[in-house]
Amino acid sequence: MANVFNDMENHLVMTRHLENGLSMLPGQVKNRPGIADLPVVSVLALLDKALEEKGRALLAAPPGAGKTTLVPLGLMNRPWLKNKKIIMLEPRRLAARACAAHMAALLGETAGQRIGYQVRMERCIGPKTQVEIVTEGILTRRLQSDPGLEGVGLVIFDEFHERHIHGDLALALSLDAAEGFADDLRITVMSATMDIQALSDLLGNAPVISSKGKIWPVETIYVDPHNQKGAFNARSGWAGILPACLNTVVKAVDRHDADILVFLPGAAAIRRLAEKLKEKFKQDPTVNIIPLFGSLSFKDQKAAIEPATPGNRKIVLATPIAETSLTIQGIRVVVDSGLVNQPEFSPGRGMTRLETRPVSKASADQRRGRAGRTAPGTCYRLWPQYIHQGLVPFNRPEILNADLAHLVLELALWGVRDPSELKWLDMPSPRAVEAAKKLLVSLGALDHEGAITAHGREMLTAGIHPRLAHMILRAKEMSHGFLGCCLCAVVEEKDIAGSTHGRRDPDIVLRLEILDRLSQSQTHKRPLPHRERALSILAQARRLAGLFNIQGRDLDMNVAGRLLAQAFPDRVAVRRSAGSLSFITAKGRGLFFDTENTLSARDFIVAVEVDGQAKNARIFLAAALDRTDLENDFSTELETQDAVDWDQGTGSVKAARQTLFGRIVVSQNPLPEPDPELVKSAMIRGIKQNGLQTLEWQKKTMNFRHRVIFLKNFAKAESNFAQLPDVGDKNLTENLSDWLGPFLSGVNSTAGLKHLDLDAAIKALFTWDQLKMVDRHAPTHIRVPSGSNIPIRYADKNGPLESAVLAVRIQEVFGMAATPVIAAGQAPLTLHLLSPASRPVQITTDLEHFWAHIYQEVKKDLMGRYPKHYWPQDPHTAQATARAKPRKHK
Repeated sequence: MANVFNDMENHLVMTRHLENGLSMLPGQVKNRPGIADLPVVSVLALLDKALEEKGRALLAAPPGAGKTTLVPLGLMNRPWLKNKKIIMLEPRRLAARACAAHMAALLGETAGQRIGYQVRMERCIGPKTQVEIVTEGILTRRLQSDPGLEGVGLVIFDEFHERHIHGDLALALSLDAAEGFADDLRITVMSATMDIQALSDLLGNAPVISSKGKIWPVETIYVDPHNQKGAFNARSGWAGILPACLNTVVKAVDRHDADILVFLPGAAAIRRLAEKLKEKFKQDPTVNIIPLFGSLSFKDQKAAIEPATPGNRKIVLATPIAETSLTIQGIRVVVDSGLVNQPEFSPGRGMTRLETRPVSKASADQRRGRAGRTAPGTCYRLWPQYIHQGLVPFNRPEILNADLAHLVLELALWGVRDPSELKWLDMPSPRAVEAAKKLLVSLGALDHEGAITAHGREMLTAGIHPRLAHMILRAKEMSHGFLGCCLCAVVEEKDIAGSTHGRRDPDIVLRLEILDRLSQSQTHKRPLPHRERALSILAQARRLAGLFNIQGRDLDMNVAGRLLAQAFPDRVAVRRSAGSLSFITAKGRGLFFDTENTLSARDFIVAVEVDGQAKNARIFLAAALDRTDLENDFSTELETQDAVDWDQGTGSVKAARQTLFGRIVVSQNPLPEPDPELVKSAMIRGIKQNGLQTLEWQKKTMNFRHRVIFLKNFAKAESNFAQLPDVGDKNLTENLSDWLGPFLSGVNSTAGLKHLDLDAAIKALFTWDQLKMVDRHAPTHIRVPSGSNIPIRYADKNGPLESAVLAVRIQEVFGMAATPVIAAGQAPLTLHLLSPASRPVQITTDLEHFWAHIYQEVKKDLMGRYPKHYWPQDPHTAQATARAKPRKHK
């Protein structure tokens, strides 16, 4: 019976919560069909109580709960709001517009009445608006201009799990504002998936309200891309999974009669798959391929989220923009590539690049849920089930990966120089913050103490990247303001130019020409490439011009590079050599074009978009830059230095007075009287580059070196030998300045090296006693019984020998009882005993053994070949001779 009563009590509680939640909704809303069935209604009263009493709350609600729509509607007339507004932050522009339109429709109104919205460059808010749905940058601007948020009683952060950097910033500023400027400002965070405990701690142990979701059953099918002849890997990128994605979509069209949503990592992937699908379904006009990504016009985005026309079906190819908030009508099948493009910023390189990575489990679940928003559905995941278990739980916060320049500038405007002064879910990296500060100081946005300047305040006018805002302001000063706005729009909105030989030409001027033709309203005989996108970019440029109060619409293409250099001074680059496609930037980074184009022959360029590789980055978008403009516009950043370097081509030292922009040589003139020490250093670098063989080594000097090496390497028992200087190639090369430097005065080319006294240079390393030691223990010659002085060989053409060699004819050592030794008796000579024709007949280090056991056999052989020569029976007592036979004594 107890269980029955408990179930009844729980049912009564839930019913009471549902009734209380419904009572909070406006009459036009609560009476609409299906509203009472949305799970979030049953927790509205709990959320209301938490906000009234604590001022902070977290709402964890899965997709389909109705939180985005009903929470603001349920709270907009609560007494504790005191007739103040609600601001709800939506991470994406499309979601903000769509949510506002839907909420207004529930009230029987249009957006701009009680429900309004504001996104970048678009505002739809009226005098009676109670709920404003805004994107992240808009809320930041509102806080900066009014830290107390006058007239605002509640800020809602929706879909916070997306963890955009602007969302983190807006939350940090809102918490700071609530503590210092607006005591009655309430804050709630809503998400389908999030780290609840960490967020609760951040909000001061805020209450957590959990709602069930409303989602239809979704069948999950794992498709191993390896079995589909396609798979993602670091080398192939998303293109490696394209075949599997294409095959799965085609099969889904055959198996299901519903619309299909395909998740892809970015716009480039969408375009490629769209081309393939249009080819597949070109005979079926009822199948419509519709893209959905952020830079599309609102009109095109609406086409993706609205129902398909009767008798037709749609395949929506979307980026993660479709993961949350939006309900795309008709979707009951999801094909998930499992990939996402994430920005990765390297402070060391000063570049951001998009990395294609596997999605998190949370994102995968969000994507899967899209198939069950309106009816039972199916989700195809293009990865094996065992891979799914290894996915990271949540998305990596953008604040840990992104360029922090804009965030640091916003903090400076807020009066914060150290991010640790605010509350963050994830603290920004100190290294990335420092890199951002350096950039902002170089742009004049911050002073050297980190305080924002008047120029920095102006740069925040449009909410664009500080680089681009700085460029527009400088362009305005140069009377090229509208060109600066166009450049900014092109850089932000990606490509609008056609391709050359299958590849897009990286010259940004080609994009400007398209905009210029559109702005002049000319009639064109041939269609402009990407006309719709170009019109959108032109409209964005005009909006920017309005924000910065820029008059005129002239576009002087010749100064494009000059303006872009203002935004990207660190990416001004010079060509390495004539005919090369490789460049080097002012920071010393390598860049390259992968094919010849309109810019590859220019000496100076500004690289706007690169792939971010550490050593050698590919250039995607750039502009030409004139040397004179670089010298004039950056005159205060130019440095002059005397450069004395080795020129490998001429084999000589070249001296010039150079004008530098960072690591780039802008100009140079010959230096008639360079510093002798710099010339000497350059000569040493040249010798090291070419090797010691560049020097004119005399035979006697090389022989001396080999004798020293012999004593050091093969007679180590004598400690004094170990103290001799090291004259091996490696040590001499590493210490050229020590032993050769004093002899290089007046030498500035390889030709001058021929006159160096290398023997004196080498022997200057030795003391008098050491020189005598070498002569005594590693002699150049040895006297044999015949009276001849025979040279000792310490090396051959391949370098030092393992033992010293004495090559001597047998007749000359008759009477020599034992092998001669050198190096204080430590090293027996290796005897190469020669025939009368000077050919080796025996090699030995034991002459005594040779005479006793081998000589008689050798004698027999040699007597037959050299009968006129002297071959005594007893070599010990025989007279040595350098002739065929010994002289007879009279």
